[in-house]
Amino acid sequence: MVKADFSHVRAWVFDLDNTLYPPSTGLFAQIEPRMTAYVARAVGVDLDEANRLRDLYWRQYGTTLAGLMAEHDVDPSPYLDEVHEIDFSVLDPAPELARAIAALPGRKIVYTNGCEPYARNVLAARGLTEVFDAVYGVEHAGFRPKPEQAAFEAVFALDDLPADQGAMFEDDTRNLAAPHAMGMRTVHVAPAAEHHDHIHHHTDDLAAFLSQLV
Repeated sequence: MVKADFSHVRAWVFDLDNTLYPPSTGLFAQIEPRMTAYVARAVGVDLDEANRLRDLYWRQYGTTLAGLMAEHDVDPSPYLDEVHEIDFSVLDPAPELARAIAALPGRKIVYTNGCEPYARNVLAARGLTEVFDAVYGVEHAGFRPKPEQAAFEAVFALDDLPADQGAMFEDDTRNLAAPHAMGMRTVHVAPAAEHHDHIHHHTDDLAAFLSQLV
């Protein structure tokens, strides 16, 4: 039954953070303090207020960066460089996931609200570099973040990707609404399921889920 739902899919789009690696790795535990410190310096507030703004902007704009750009005219490139200067050795190779993605019929891409260099570091640590045809970051959408539909449209246009033949895999349910509206099959990848009209499937084991599709 699950396989039949994806029989038309020829473009497989994967989010990066907490999707192609488990949240338990704690990668964001390294990133978030760096984000908070950057907000504090950029806005001129203490760390407590910076942490509040970091979360507020993420909720309101889709990413902290989008909020900083909208509210404080922050240059995105130095921000992206600094917050992603982390230790990638906490990530383990994922050979089963690599095999499952490689076996999918069609084009495989990564699309993240992070930047492409950071995404490539994550993929290298996970042993997933060779299974993807392209990697897109927020810079490829003109720094517009998911969940904005315009961001998806910009990236898909760059890739010449037909949304009605696509599937989107994401840990953040907000970021599945636009792909669903564009005609994609949507899969929520997270430890716990959330029920929304714009989510077709949920899995807490991406490699096992993908293995059902080929």
